[in-house]
Amino acid sequence: MNIGSISVTVSDIIQILFLYLVIYAILRGARGSRFGQVLMGVGVLALVLGLFSYVLNFTVLSTIIKFLLAYFAFSSVVIFQPEIRRILATLGAFGYFDRPKHRANGAATPELVTETILDLASRRLGGLFAFERGISLRSYSETGVMVDAIITRELIQTILMPPLPLHDGGVIIRDGRLSAAHCIFPVSNNPNLTAHGMRHRAAVGLSEETDALLVVVSEETGQISFAHNGRLVKCPAENVYNVLFRWVSTAMSGKPQRRTRLGQFLQWLARKFNKQGGK
Repeated sequence: MNIGSISVTVSDIIQILFLYLVIYAILRGARGSRFGQVLMGVGVLALVLGLFSYVLNFTVLSTIIKFLLAYFAFSSVVIFQPEIRRILATLGAFGYFDRPKHRANGAATPELVTETILDLASRRLGGLFAFERGISLRSYSETGVMVDAIITRELIQTILMPPLPLHDGGVIIRDGRLSAAHCIFPVSNNPNLTAHGMRHRAAVGLSEETDALLVVVSEETGQISFAHNGRLVKCPAENVYNVLFRWVSTAMSGKPQRRTRLGQFLQWLARKFNKQGGK
């Protein structure tokens, strides 16, 4: 391949890509450290002086820059030994291929939420999570304490740890963020739920009124259950992570099309009719 008077081969392209990946990995690993700041400063300074000496043909300045860069390369190994060791350890652990726990806007990923719920179940910490979808849960958020925080495992554990003030009630997750805690949900009157606790009945009650997906963690047994469209389903004992991940991914996949007023009215009328018929 010829670009003007410059001949570029496949080998040159591969070498350029390789150097790009190496430099990118070093800069990303050094980000936020003293070594990264010094490396960035030296790089910018060397680039400016190098272009200046090349345009004006300052051979002495160019030689001095090459000498200083070589000196910096050797001295940085000694001066920034801890930072360099940390960068190499990160590369060795394939840290660049780990999936991030949060997106750019601060929204949690389904993996993080799944791991958090499983951790609650292993600790026997009761929890009730409502994932907002097409129908707004803002009116239920106002019954609790507005939080609007980035979801972390430590934050969820702190909120749901008894006897702290916010441990009771439901947690609402909107757009991958913790919207509100200590919320009050409507309790279902389904006679099939008499053997279940208040969390499970509240989960079914909210799923009867909205299209939210709810996840319940029992504090007595650590059992995980799901509620949607007025139905309660227990998570099977096998493949717990995979089943929970599918539910959470569906709940956080985006807001579906909102139901029409007529559809909501017909669903409400059907529930009322079923309740009256069961009496």
